[in-house]
Amino acid sequence: MSQFTEEKLKLIDREAVILKRKKKFKDFLQTVGDHSALITMSVIFAFPLFMVFIISLMSAGQAETRSFWPKPFVWHNYIEVFTTVPFLKWTLNTMFVSVMGTIGVVISSVPAAYVLSRLQWKGRHTTFLIILGTMMLPGQVTQIPVYIIFAKLGWIPSFLPLIVPAFFGSAFSIFLLRQFFTSIPDEISDAARIDGCNEFKLMMRIVVPLAKPAISAIALFAFLGSWNDFFGPLLYIAENPDLYTLGIGLNAFKGDHHTETSLMMTASVLFMLPVIVIFFFSQKVFIEGVTLTGVKG
Repeated sequence: MSQFTEEKLKLIDREAVILKRKKKFKDFLQTVGDHSALITMSVIFAFPLFMVFIISLMSAGQAETRSFWPKPFVWHNYIEVFTTVPFLKWTLNTMFVSVMGTIGVVISSVPAAYVLSRLQWKGRHTTFLIILGTMMLPGQVTQIPVYIIFAKLGWIPSFLPLIVPAFFGSAFSIFLLRQFFTSIPDEISDAARIDGCNEFKLMMRIVVPLAKPAISAIALFAFLGSWNDFFGPLLYIAENPDLYTLGIGLNAFKGDHHTETSLMMTASVLFMLPVIVIFFFSQKVFIEGVTLTGVKG
């Protein structure tokens, strides 16, 4: 009797394990099904990046073929790219332009958004609509007159045309910050004014600390936009190779009759790496800032 009971208990335990495995597999299939669209889109977007990395590890001859896998893996490309072209100098130039542009956008956009959202004055809504209207105007429309202005000032070729405009505000950044500032209760500002706080101190000591997620979001937007910019450097600094940024520097691998495909892909990987690292460590603040800027219109 005891033997029968023991065998029956083992059978029950075995069936319980099987049912548990089936449930886990069913939950896994359900999770895959629920996120199938997201997984598919992730694969579609990640595949080109994967191929760029794979080609960067190929030899110069193999990169020109239809080979899918490096034979052998040429890790030396990541050393050769620094000796073939002044890659480090291009990186420093790009970093300088991106950091200065980001500082300019933050310094100019915060006060503008504060004035448009926290102060009551006649015509502020009209002014805000005009600023939004500049976002709808294609950059190509104003590119020629802006280029002529910079040429008359003697700023071409130099970094000034890439940096100075950032200190005059960004319509997109002003829009995002204004949306966030309007979500801050007016009672906080009123209490500060009663205590004798002027508008500048109110902005710097109360509003700006509360708006750190939004400010971080616009700073990240500005940095990525400047880092990935190709048209601006091509237009304003292409005449001076010493001022090259990474965007136009990659063209150095492309000749009239031959393209160093493997080295170009290697440089592309190094070009994307800082952006990926920055977004990986700041994605929480970035997503929080983008979400909060749409709390109140």
